Amino acid sequence: MIKVPVIRAARMVNGVSAPCGLAKWRASHKSLTGLHLLRLPCSPHAIIHFIDLMKFLHKSLDINVAEGSITVWHLLGRPTVVGWSADELVRIQLLRAAGATTPLPDHWRRGFFVANRYTPRPMEFSIHDIDLHVLNMRTRMPFKYGIATLTALPHLFVRLRLDIDDREFSGIAADGLPPKWFTKNPQTHFNDDLADMFEVIRHACQAATDASPATSPFELWQDIYQDQQSWAGDRYPPLLWGLGVSLIERAMVDAYCRATNTTFADALRTNTFGIDLGAMHACLKGAAPRDLLPQRALRRVAARHTVGLADPLTDADIANVDRVTDGLPQSLEACVDAYGLTHFKIKLCGDAQKDIDRLNAIATIVGRNDRYAFTLDGNEQYHEVEPFKQLWQTLTSDRSLDSFLSNLVFVEQPFHRDAALSVDTGRALLDWMDRPPIIIDESDGELNSLPDALRLGYVGTSFKNCKGVFKGIANACLIAHKRKTQANERFEFSGEDLANVGPVALNEDLAVAANLGIEHIERNGHHYFAGLSMLPGDVQQQVLDHHGDLYRRHDRGFPTLNITNGSIAIDSVINAPFGVGIDLDPSQFTPLDEWRPESLA
Repeated sequence: MIKVPVIRAARMVNGVSAPCGLAKWRASHKSLTGLHLLRLPCSPHAIIHFIDLMKFLHKSLDINVAEGSITVWHLLGRPTVVGWSADELVRIQLLRAAGATTPLPDHWRRGFFVANRYTPRPMEFSIHDIDLHVLNMRTRMPFKYGIATLTALPHLFVRLRLDIDDREFSGIAADGLPPKWFTKNPQTHFNDDLADMFEVIRHACQAATDASPATSPFELWQDIYQDQQSWAGDRYPPLLWGLGVSLIERAMVDAYCRATNTTFADALRTNTFGIDLGAMHACLKGAAPRDLLPQRALRRVAARHTVGLADPLTDADIANVDRVTDGLPQSLEACVDAYGLTHFKIKLCGDAQKDIDRLNAIATIVGRNDRYAFTLDGNEQYHEVEPFKQLWQTLTSDRSLDSFLSNLVFVEQPFHRDAALSVDTGRALLDWMDRPPIIIDESDGELNSLPDALRLGYVGTSFKNCKGVFKGIANACLIAHKRKTQANERFEFSGEDLANVGPVALNEDLAVAANLGIEHIERNGHHYFAGLSMLPGDVQQQVLDHHGDLYRRHDRGFPTLNITNGSIAIDSVINAPFGVGIDLDPSQFTPLDEWRPESLA
């Protein structure tokens, strides 16, 4: 046996060292354009190829990497181990089957490997062993939006095993399943909507386990997406069938980041996901996410507070029978005081006089802060442009709202999804020259939804994890591309909420949004639910231990979102593999096959 306690190496490729720094060195060696450095501390992903390389160089050796770090270079999107950096240590045990001593080859002594001597086999990714569990959650007060009022919902956990070259890694995702968002049919009962949601989720699980092994997470997602799209046909709208794909996608991303011991931020910018932006938006062909996204993730984001249609504006507006006694603020006024809120999302009811009166009352409360901003949500109430145009003209003609409306960021989807992307709507929008900036939300169901919306006169779209991680990345990149190439035009890319609650759904949503550079994000799960009080006590403690910046312990013991000066710190989210810093076992909740809608009563 030969023990090599420590091997130190200069950063070298093809025999050329890079003492001047990677960027400068890369610029002076044009033939190596496209190489991207990724450091994985003894990650399975790196070890697989490190061992392959060792065996390639010396087939008689059985190699085991005991500890340390390996520097991994990515050539054309595929990982190749070519050396170690000078500031990292690799401890290697070299065991020969016969037990005889073997001298170290010269290139090992020098501490680098020639890049063109080794091309690794493509990695294989596949998914299996998916399980679904449900935790019932009840709101602390009704959340009224559009045609729905939320009082309780099933919170679904999806756990899967991601197979990377015959090595298994677990990943998790979660989402609350609210009424009348993925579909907006007033004629159906919530139980019917839930049955449809569960059906598309179950089929996505089947599509994932049936998919052939892929060479990247993105390629595997593409296969699942296309299978689900073909299966859904005209039976289910894209927003609904896409929910199933997004849950699988998020659990896969979580498993991949855990397997490779890297953060979502690093995996995104080095594109080890294998994302092909051109496959989603043709104008982005040849671009990588790092070319268009911010250089680093945000570490603090503003919480844009939702003002629901039934939300009390002051404590005096709360009837005794409706008053919540859980120690959290209930009225808008109390929330502004408690959290120092600066950003708001205000629901419109569609009645001009009621909206004017309510907006004036809201303006009095939020206007106490000299610096504030807000968005308006039309909740798909209009099937044509003209009625909304009349409402808008009524609002803007009221001089009492002049100062308030000057702080408007955009209007979110006032038009019903059945009409929002129609030719007639687009023509009417483009003819309305002084229209406010309007984005789509519920109409953003397919990969081509955003480009279609921009052509019709909208200024952008929203991001939600439930609409897809890779799709959201592509949309953020498209908006960034438009801002560069059409600098005189306005484009918006927002972060909206779906009553997200931690420690999985909220965290993963924040992880993506912060990496896309979304500075203020609608957050309302903490407002309509009593923090994480619905979780078992040991899970609550894990959350506080691992996410003490994002959550604080409420006086009554449960974790609640830690909003200070209107914003939340998310260092722990960005530093976790995919937002989630705890190991949550969803099997402690109810298996979906045993869950019944009646349990929500």
